[in-house]
Amino acid sequence: MPPRVQFYHNAENPLSLACELAARAYGSGRKVALRTQDATAARQLDQLLWSFEQQAFVPHVMVGSPLAAETPVVIGHAEAPNEWPHAEILFNLADDVPPGHERFRMVIEIIGQNEAQKLPARARWMQYKQEDLPLQAFDAIRREPL
Repeated sequence: MPPRVQFYHNAENPLSLACELAARAYGSGRKVALRTQDATAARQLDQLLWSFEQQAFVPHVMVGSPLAAETPVVIGHAEAPNEWPHAEILFNLADDVPPGHERFRMVIEIIGQNEAQKLPARARWMQYKQEDLPLQAFDAIRREPL
């Protein structure tokens, strides 16, 4: 079964939105892969998940960790090939279509507000469309379909 793809456009802070959505997915028992553009953004996301919500603990590790297979939330980045330990939800914050995205049940693309993020997002939308994947677009601020 091909993945469903959701685009969250216009995110004020894509890393914060990724944390919020990943925490919600984890809270409902789902396993999550978070893919950033580079190692620096992956470390930022790691730090943000530790401090995101005072009351909520989101267990997470980097994808290369020996604990990745048992950890519900894993973080990787586009600069290093990732072997994701599970294939439920993939959050993509990188500029390209993630290799192996077809393994996942759902791919969630998070796009910021500047043109440098919007342009590659349009190319990803077209690629997913060419693959005939079911697409949905949401406004990240209002959290409603576009």
